[in-house]
Amino acid sequence: MTWRTSGPMDMRTAAVMLLLAAFFYSAWLTSIVFCAGNGMRPLLVAGAAFFPVGVVHGIGVWFGGW
Repeated sequence: MTWRTSGPMDMRTAAVMLLLAAFFYSAWLTSIVFCAGNGMRPLLVAGAAFFPVGVVHGIGVWFGGW
């Protein structure tokens, strides 16, 4: 049995991780800005305190769900 040694991350994996991080951050920021601009205080607090709530709401804003 061969064991794979852990080495440095390749560029493709690093690029995918960076794009995913930018996607999630921009969705979260969209939620924060949308809630602040429309006076949705409870959702603003929930989205800022719990990152996944903000991400889901931000993606929903992008696609017209909210």
